[in-house]
Amino acid sequence: MTVELLLVLGLLAVVIVLFSIGKPRLDVVALLAIVAFPLTGLLTVPETLAGFADPNVLLIAALFVVGEGLSRTGVTYKLGDWLAARAGSNRTKLVMLLMVTVAGLGAVMSSTGVVAIFIPVVMSLSKRLGMSPRQLMMPLSMAALISGMLTLIATAPNLVVDAELKRQGEAGFGFFSVTPFGIMVLVLGVGYVLLMQRFLGDDESDEQGGSRDSFGDLLSRYGIEQQAGRYRVETRSPLIGMSVERVDFGETTSFVLGVERKRFWRSATLLTEPDTRIKRGDALVVNFAPTSDVLDRLGLNFIGESDYVFDDHSRQLGMIEIVVPPESRIVGKRVDELRLDSKYGVTVLGLRQSGHEIAEGFADRKLKAGAMMLVAGDWNAIRRIRQVAREFVPMALPAEGDEIAPAASRAPLALASVALMIVLMVTGIVPNVIAALIAALLMGLFRAIDMPSAYRSIHWPTLVLIAGMLPFAQALEQTGGIDLAVDGLVSAFGGAGPHALLAVLFAATALIGLFVSNTATAVLMAPIAIAMAHTMGLSPYPFAMVVMLAASSAFVTPVSSPVNTLVMEPGRYRFSDFVRFGGPFTLVIMLVSVVTVPIFLPF
Repeated sequence: MTVELLLVLGLLAVVIVLFSIGKPRLDVVALLAIVAFPLTGLLTVPETLAGFADPNVLLIAALFVVGEGLSRTGVTYKLGDWLAARAGSNRTKLVMLLMVTVAGLGAVMSSTGVVAIFIPVVMSLSKRLGMSPRQLMMPLSMAALISGMLTLIATAPNLVVDAELKRQGEAGFGFFSVTPFGIMVLVLGVGYVLLMQRFLGDDESDEQGGSRDSFGDLLSRYGIEQQAGRYRVETRSPLIGMSVERVDFGETTSFVLGVERKRFWRSATLLTEPDTRIKRGDALVVNFAPTSDVLDRLGLNFIGESDYVFDDHSRQLGMIEIVVPPESRIVGKRVDELRLDSKYGVTVLGLRQSGHEIAEGFADRKLKAGAMMLVAGDWNAIRRIRQVAREFVPMALPAEGDEIAPAASRAPLALASVALMIVLMVTGIVPNVIAALIAALLMGLFRAIDMPSAYRSIHWPTLVLIAGMLPFAQALEQTGGIDLAVDGLVSAFGGAGPHALLAVLFAATALIGLFVSNTATAVLMAPIAIAMAHTMGLSPYPFAMVVMLAASSAFVTPVSSPVNTLVMEPGRYRFSDFVRFGGPFTLVIMLVSVVTVPIFLPF
């Protein structure tokens, strides 16, 4: 073992440890690796930065844009409505339709985005059917992960493996090469869920709401009353001339929902813009009652209460749920440190964390991965936070937000763009990256998405992670690390036959995926799998396919994939729930892969 190989393995070990503990962020770790390679002399600067020139990086960026176009045109929300209508009161039918719909949608857009859209939909359905979200959230995350096995573009690891095949002179996979296996896994997944669903438990104390819920449903889930106090601004109030966003009640849980102002030509209105200037005689609508000392200091006089203030002013005042993903930089920060009011013009109404709602006194709570917050503001601010914010995942809009869908009329054109992209990829008329770029450009041409939204939709940390991990494959190859790993595996298991090697390869990929992102796992395992096939004198395709399937089998822990983390809090799951439910199914997929992959892709 050479000094250079020891350096590469040491660097890889450091990266895996940092990935495992989650600090710093995954993309930052990847950037640190990019810096380390030239400094250690393992790779030249052009070799280190070659990942940014990989066509799949641009392809993934274009797919983010296409997925955002589907969201902005309301296509994804319509699917949720269709699911609710078709399922009716049949629980078995609901599980089947949910998993098939989520898997199908995730085959052409980000699975994380699909889960973010469907979490509130599922909670609404579970409430209507008298079910606990625990029985539906796990199937939701499983279907989203299985979606990565349905098409070549469904998940980044597939593209990474395909790119490695082409880099080594092979033809690569077709658009639907993985589909037969994905369909089998999906069918098994539906059956597995229906059989094992009862073991998820049934916590009837859960309060459900949903993306198609009303404001009242959302407020109820967070333990917030719809009633709000109305306070008249007196003549000598220091608030006169001050903007709404600068009003300080001395309590972070109290804030101005709006301003009622009587005008000559029309009745009182509710102004919600943060820069609205307060005038004498205005009535401030405040969510939580300030103390009498605060009222005296601000020159406010209580004049009554306003029932259903959100419902009454839903055309101006909006709200949305946001979830803190595991890689977010705000994990560990207090709610009052986020400054969402100054950044985005929204205010936190309530917090759900560790299975409990926290409507008051949450300002000094430190946020955990998977925490959910309910924020409110004018609809422009709600749209802005959905488009701009990168620290958290915004949920689907409540039912009151349907009227403000930015590009609902463009839904047919958006669907046509996606259909054209799929046709181009399947036929191979143009390279996949060109097909995705054509679809993204058509989304812009048809005004399904604008340029600012397109750039904001791209999840840059994912692209940096891929580009930063790709040099590891080249470094391991140049220093003999891949040959060493292949020789060890072949020596240990080669005598048992190629099927045994596939099983070992699947197990190794799935095991590494417990601690490292599935994209990084694919980067590391794809060259080993292909080299193993060449060493044995076998076709590389079954080995590459097994890596793709194993990389998407991240069912065992809540940190294996962002989709698992997102459903953990709404489903009230514990770490052990994922191990008990996902572990056996991972073994099922391994068995199916070892048996069926060589049938479709002979050795």
